[in-house]
This record gives sequence, C-alpha cells and structure tokens, in this order.
Amino acid sequence: MERLRIDLNCDMGEGFGAYRLGRDAELLDYVSSANIACGFHAGDPATMRSTVQLCLRKGVAIGAHPGLPDLQGFGRREMAITPAEAYELTLYQLGALQAFVHAEGGRLQHVKPHGALYHMAAKRHELAAAIAAATLSVSAELTLFGPPGSELLRAGAAAGLRTASEAFADRSYQRDGTLTPRDQPGALLHSAADAAAQVVRLVRTGKVLSLEGEDLSLQADTICLHGDGAHAVAFARDIRSLLNSSGIAVMALD
Repeated sequence: MERLRIDLNCDMGEGFGAYRLGRDAELLDYVSSANIACGFHAGDPATMRSTVQLCLRKGVAIGAHPGLPDLQGFGRREMAITPAEAYELTLYQLGALQAFVHAEGGRLQHVKPHGALYHMAAKRHELAAAIAAATLSVSAELTLFGPPGSELLRAGAAAGLRTASEAFADRSYQRDGTLTPRDQPGALLHSAADAAAQVVRLVRTGKVLSLEGEDLSLQADTICLHGDGAHAVAFARDIRSLLNSSGIAVMALD
C-alpha cells in the first residue's frame, strides 16, 4: 500500500526592517515548504536573503509569497487592481525572490499569493489568469498554490502550470468550503491538538468538519500553517508529531 504523504507549508520572512515576525528558524524544523514574503506586504532584501539561506540549510523547499503593496495592512485588505497590475506586481516580486534563491544556489519551487491577493484571485478569473501568466513568465516548472476548485487553480492549469490544492491547518471552514473570515468568531483554531486532528483527518479521509458542524470534502495537496500566530511553533510541532505517528510522511511536492 502506498504511504500517505502531505506537504506542510508555512508563510515565512514576514518581518520588515527592525521588526521581526514569527519564529522562522524553529518552524523550519517541522515544515517541508516555505512561502517567503517578497517585500510588498512584508519582508525586505535582508530578510528575504536570510530566510532563503535558512530554508536551504534545513532542506525546506522555497516558494514565493507575493502580496499587495500594503505594509500597513499586512496585505490583508483588498485593493482595486487591474489584471495588468496583478501581472506586474506578481512578476516583480517573483523576480526579486528568484534572484536571492539563485544567488544562494537554490531553486524556486512554487508560488502562493498572500492574503487579499490570494482570496481575490481565487474568485476573479482575470486576476487569477494574470498571476498564472506572471508565474509562467518566470518558469514553467513552478507550481501554483490555491484553494481547491478556485479560479486560481483553473487559471494555473489553463496556463500549463502544475497546481496544488491548499488547505489550512489553523483555520475553520464554512459549509461551502471557504475559509471562515478572520473577523468572525471561530475563524482561527486556538488548540494545537484540534489543528493536528484536523490535518490528519483531512489527509486520511479528504474531509473537514465545517464551523456549522457539517462534513465537507476538501482536496489537499499541501496544508498551510500560518507562521505569524502566537502559538505557531507549538502547532507545527504537534501537527508534525501526529502526522508522523499516524504514518503520514511530510514531504515537499517535488
């Protein structure tokens, strides 16, 4: 019988200047892929370089995490951008991170839009197509991450890119398969044990319990743990431990 496996990804490099966010060095001991901020919603050249170096040292696959140009809002507020602007800001950020990865002797594995850009592209075909086109312009070997059944994944597939359906370890779901908005009660899971159980059940059965108490089917090629959470390291440790004890291998997509 083929052994179950899953990619566990985490957002990284989200400090800026003198400000540090997340415990990246510790988190990298538990995840298999990292999504590195590219300077628009968070991150800066020094942070990008040091995070790339950390990933290579720890054998973690590297992905780009482009966001909207909104440092103050951490890229989680929608902006009225055109498809051309979506293409340009994505291409700009991928190029910046790719340069650091290349300089350190590594390889860029995937692209995962951040925050509002991710959710906008999940619903709007023209933005999704622009992001997919920018990704393809950088490399046809990149994998585009997005929510299951989203416009983002459809656009990636139409462009000839590999795609990966992403689920979340530390977020709750609505009955329609969308994430519970962050401003609503119950949006975040506050128990590491609950998050770990959600991940293992999702990998084993392809199902997750919605906030309304209903089972829903959800494809997951990769599962995200947010690195900026107060208990992110404990979550990552408990999730990895339960996956290991359940016979589920944690491996990057490539």
